[in-house]
Amino acid sequence: MNYKIICRIISQILAIEGVLMLPAVIIGVCDGATESVLAFLITMSATLAFSGILALFSRKAKKGFYAREGFVCVGLGWVFLSIFGCLPFVISGEIPHFTDALFEIVSGFTTTGSSILENVEALSRCMLYWRSFSHWLGGMGVLVFILAVIPRSKSSGGFSLHLLRAESPGPDVGKLMPKLKKTALTLYSIYIALTVINFAALMIAKMNWFDALCTAFGTAGTGGFGIKADSMASYSPAIQIITTVFMLLFGVNFNCYYWLLLRNFKSVLKNEELHLYLGSFAVATALITVNTLRMFSSVGEGIRHAAFQVASIMTTTGFATTDFNLWPAFSKAIILALMIMGACAGSTGGGFKCVRVLLLFKNLKRSIKKLLHPQSVETVRMDGEPVRESIVENTNTYLIAYAFIAVASFLIISLDGFSVETNLSAMLSCLNNIGPGFDVVGPMGNFAGYSVISKLVLILDMLAGRLEIFPILVLFSKRTWKVN
Repeated sequence: MNYKIICRIISQILAIEGVLMLPAVIIGVCDGATESVLAFLITMSATLAFSGILALFSRKAKKGFYAREGFVCVGLGWVFLSIFGCLPFVISGEIPHFTDALFEIVSGFTTTGSSILENVEALSRCMLYWRSFSHWLGGMGVLVFILAVIPRSKSSGGFSLHLLRAESPGPDVGKLMPKLKKTALTLYSIYIALTVINFAALMIAKMNWFDALCTAFGTAGTGGFGIKADSMASYSPAIQIITTVFMLLFGVNFNCYYWLLLRNFKSVLKNEELHLYLGSFAVATALITVNTLRMFSSVGEGIRHAAFQVASIMTTTGFATTDFNLWPAFSKAIILALMIMGACAGSTGGGFKCVRVLLLFKNLKRSIKKLLHPQSVETVRMDGEPVRESIVENTNTYLIAYAFIAVASFLIISLDGFSVETNLSAMLSCLNNIGPGFDVVGPMGNFAGYSVISKLVLILDMLAGRLEIFPILVLFSKRTWKVN
């Protein structure tokens, strides 16, 4: 294990985190929130100091950087990012308990949106900003951000590739272009452009600038931290519709946007994952609208609320315009299914990913054909192209790991005595980076009632879900920590 190169990367992550706290300080100064400003300044100092120590330690780091180091960098990087990121809440006293503050910021960085706050509106604006901004930073990935902004030597291609592979959401890294730095810059350019357009659209819809900024951050990162107690329910229908559209847009594989920029419309149109994603949205919206129609005053209102909740859940954003905890069992079952499936690979959305669902069904179809015709040679194909067997195998492995973590987490948090519905939805919500669940953890509830142990389990679930499980599992392997 090349410990020094790992320390160097973590040092860069913390340095960037410390600098990115500055806008929160400015907002706090403008609002006269002295204690909150002081909390941020202390955290910035501690973060930058620790970053400097790690940088000094890693001055003479060897160049050797492999997949193992990539997974460890991503896993530990997100852990340190979260530990230092939660300190402003603790130091200011706005979230006094460390475990609660850690839960909140991990939920932010992993774009989950689950919260322990019983009165979110009691937070100062600078804390609300930092909380929402964590969605935006975590949405595309902090390592992707580093690859985009920090210069690399010509010999760092392997280094960059291993980091990108370890943090990328989905079963395979679809490179947009040969140079990884250019890939990262392209991804963030698209990400920033869509965020700015979303912010502008909300402002045009007469949302105030602070609410629009926080909502745009939450939508772009598919995080879903609301800055009001009722999430998005009190905003106008126009704002809700705009948010629905942009939640869907950020749940699309960013490769599609790059193809559109190149005018490669054929690749977009034949993309099977996009077909499943949009088709699932349309079917789920229609079914829920019919099932819940009696609960709304008009068909239009029913469609608006159904479309919003479907988009919010399947993109794993977690905003809410209504309490879907009160919906009929059939609609809640659809919501639960969408929680698991999630959005597209290569998007800011979480969940199991549409492409994995497709690969599993295609592999199942192939297995049935081979049972009927043992001598036949069948290949799993996606978008008309054959899929490497290694990708199919990794998808199956991911399913096993996902199921194991889901069952273990569910059993542990069930010790707290909440209902099966609460515990199951809480686990799925955190593991798939959704936000709200059902019953106690529904859209109008929170996770405050869980014990410290359960919160720590759910924190690990959120990290595992955002980082595609394996970077977190690698941290618990003895082989990982052997010195080269």
